[in-house]
Amino acid sequence: MLLAKPAASFSPALTLAGTSLGFVLVILDVTVVNVALARIEATLGTGVAGLQWVVNAYTLVFASLLLTGGALGDRLGAKRVFIAGFVLFTAASVACGCATSIGALVGARIVQGIGAALCVPASLALLNACFPEAAARARAVSIWAGAGGAAMAAGPVVGGLLVDRLGWPSIFFLNLPLGLVGIWLTAGFTPPAPQRRGRGLDPLGQILAIGALGGFTVACIESGPLGWQHPLVVSGLVCFVLGAALFLRVEATSADPMLPLSLFRSRAVSVACLVGLLANFAYYGLMFVLSLFFQSAKGYSPLATGLAFLPMTALITVANLVAGRLTARFGPKPAMVAGQALAAVGYLALAGIAVETSYAAIVGPLLAAGVGVALVVPSMTAAVLGNVARERAGVASGVLNAARQTGGVAGVGLFGSLVGGPPDTLLGGMHLALVLAGAALLVGCAASLTLRR
Repeated sequence: MLLAKPAASFSPALTLAGTSLGFVLVILDVTVVNVALARIEATLGTGVAGLQWVVNAYTLVFASLLLTGGALGDRLGAKRVFIAGFVLFTAASVACGCATSIGALVGARIVQGIGAALCVPASLALLNACFPEAAARARAVSIWAGAGGAAMAAGPVVGGLLVDRLGWPSIFFLNLPLGLVGIWLTAGFTPPAPQRRGRGLDPLGQILAIGALGGFTVACIESGPLGWQHPLVVSGLVCFVLGAALFLRVEATSADPMLPLSLFRSRAVSVACLVGLLANFAYYGLMFVLSLFFQSAKGYSPLATGLAFLPMTALITVANLVAGRLTARFGPKPAMVAGQALAAVGYLALAGIAVETSYAAIVGPLLAAGVGVALVVPSMTAAVLGNVARERAGVASGVLNAARQTGGVAGVGLFGSLVGGPPDTLLGGMHLALVLAGAALLVGCAASLTLRR
């Protein structure tokens, strides 16, 4: 049994640093690997399908297991689960860098996704425990989200530099020293969060949730290359529908459910989850189709594409911090409404660009799209944490992040199917995708208007 640490050794600031570092690595590994795909293909001798699974295996497992991660954090203690996830993620990163075959790399990416799913909801539960006052918690969450935004901004550029100078394994080996620092900070300076010692783990509910989200993820990912009528895609959608229906049935009748449906009696929690899904649907879809546009239509290199996104992604960190201050002072509603409205304007403006459109004309709408979504993230997170009991923070944050990751997968899958035809259809498919993204954000904006101050 671990010896109890004196309260004086606990530090909210160092807890924030450790949890933010964990979130940085989780987000970094969503974006950094894209610039290394060409080198991975040449080194491991794989094809396009193998490269797709290098990217998608991580996101699929991450999205599917977030609810399980939140439930485990509530049952076993957020600190234990966060550290276990961080150790698993760091070890899997080393395995990724050492992989000598595409199968080994995809397998290690799956383990990374498991570690990420344990880390993210537990990190928010730890912040909820360390910052019980609403304004302080909103500021802490904004810093946490801003750190993730900084990782998102740095990922393509840092990845490009590392791959060019040190080879593709270096993007994974980078996680080792950073992971060790984050584990040390959390183990040494973070107090334990409240836990429900008598709570069961609801294995049937967790299996159904994983099956439903996994089926949905596979269907969205494979709809692009295979088409919506392919048996694998249809099977994924059937798995999603049946799994979701059975999951809701089990959770409604269970004495101690993994996902208490009573959470959604709070309008703030319901709206925040919807907004999270729609915002990531739009944002990750945007990154996917514009990456293709910059490289396939305008002829940018991977590093030049990363630099093209840099003004937008760099301002995400600033916008996250501004949103935290606005949320602390006025509550989550103003930032959620204004952010989605601004982003919708940016997306709809981008829907009019063409191959001959200059980058100077693209960067303005791109900034509006990115900054608008960045204003939403801390405010919707604070809305969830401020409207659930502290012992439910892990599962509630797991629900929010599962909604966000599911939205991201849906955006990439749907938008990929729109632009995945012959080269001459890229522009028309991209325009339709961006209109859909703008419309989704306007729906989220309308939902956010129903919130109370």
